[in-house]
Amino acid sequence: MNILLVGSGGREHALAWKISQSPLTRRLFVAPGNAGTSKLAENLSVKVDDFQGLAAICKDKLIDLLVVGPEAPLVNGLRDFLEKDNDLRNLLIVGPGMKGAQLEGSKDFSKQFMQRHKIPTAGAKTFSSDQVKEGIRFLITQRMPVVLKADGLAAGKGVVICQSLEESEETLRSMLAGKFGEASSRVLIEEFLTGIELSVFVLTDGSDYVLLPEAKDYKRVGEGDTGLNTGGMGAVSPVNFATTAFMSKVEERIIKPTIKGLKEEKIDYRGFIFFGLINVNGDPYVIEYNARMGDPETEAVMTRIESDLVEVLAACASGHLKGKVLATTKEHAITVVMVAAGYPGDYQKGHPISGLDAQHDAIAFHAGTKLQDSQIVTDGGRVLAITGRGKDIDGARQMAYKAVSGISWTGSYFRRDIGLDLQRLTKR
Repeated sequence: MNILLVGSGGREHALAWKISQSPLTRRLFVAPGNAGTSKLAENLSVKVDDFQGLAAICKDKLIDLLVVGPEAPLVNGLRDFLEKDNDLRNLLIVGPGMKGAQLEGSKDFSKQFMQRHKIPTAGAKTFSSDQVKEGIRFLITQRMPVVLKADGLAAGKGVVICQSLEESEETLRSMLAGKFGEASSRVLIEEFLTGIELSVFVLTDGSDYVLLPEAKDYKRVGEGDTGLNTGGMGAVSPVNFATTAFMSKVEERIIKPTIKGLKEEKIDYRGFIFFGLINVNGDPYVIEYNARMGDPETEAVMTRIESDLVEVLAACASGHLKGKVLATTKEHAITVVMVAAGYPGDYQKGHPISGLDAQHDAIAFHAGTKLQDSQIVTDGGRVLAITGRGKDIDGARQMAYKAVSGISWTGSYFRRDIGLDLQRLTKR
């Protein structure tokens, strides 16, 4: 198959790494890709929001299978655009259309969807930019802390946990005034749930699904989960508190009702669903849906899949997932994200990266990199996602951090505590 993968981050490098291993892959293209994907595929300088350019690639390169990595093109209707082109009627697409992508594109839509289908989630109420006073009156009735969420896409940073009424009022005003642009023109005020979070992923053709390895990510920039929210500073898979009993609850209470709900609402969903969950005293609740794989979770998850991923992706896109399974290794994987100084705030690009050619057993997935004058330089906030594997968490941590210690650039930063919390749980 000729395959086009849309995106340029660590998630896309990890997907490209796995897709390139399949005997079903004839040619692999990534648009626009990064310095890492260029070693596995042919990068094409077309942006993810250039729908006409992506359609032209599909025709010119005789693409059989299109896999969409990031959320923005899904929410903005890439699938819908391509499906209207008669020349692409045989193109297989992994990724939902605009209606399905609302699960991620609108927190208000997803919350109402969960309530309609009795899927366990925190209570919430939505307020628009002309309802500031109503929102503040509602806040006064809530127990602190409280969670404020931008309704639209905000690059993983549109969620703020407020510890006091004063902080929540100030945050609500700033969000509704445009702190996250159009994304926060509506804001959800949500009940705060106490527990431990994890990420669960499925690939569904709208009727059936396959379950991928679960993961736990680390959002805060600082060690000990302190500081600002980021797109993700690391990930661990498997998650030791995701027992067989707990995952059975996840499937029966959350995954199956979600897919059934999409079908009942006549939403033709073919692609990944990422369930951002929280374990509250042994019971799973949905914090959020995403309409694609997570990042940096993908960099850990892909290394644990033993099956041919392309076979399953094609079955998903063609509506033939029934009976398919994904074999996974029992090995542990830990991903440590290396970021630019200043991230998630302002940061510089263009710094040469040293140590990428050093000998180690970890996998260096590229996130924000590019080739410049035959040298790999930084080109984003999250730059690299170094993934180590081992028979246990400790072994995976050692492999990842050994590789991280040999890689650097001006101002490089990483958290040193990825996986430590789960390691402590294991030793109890």
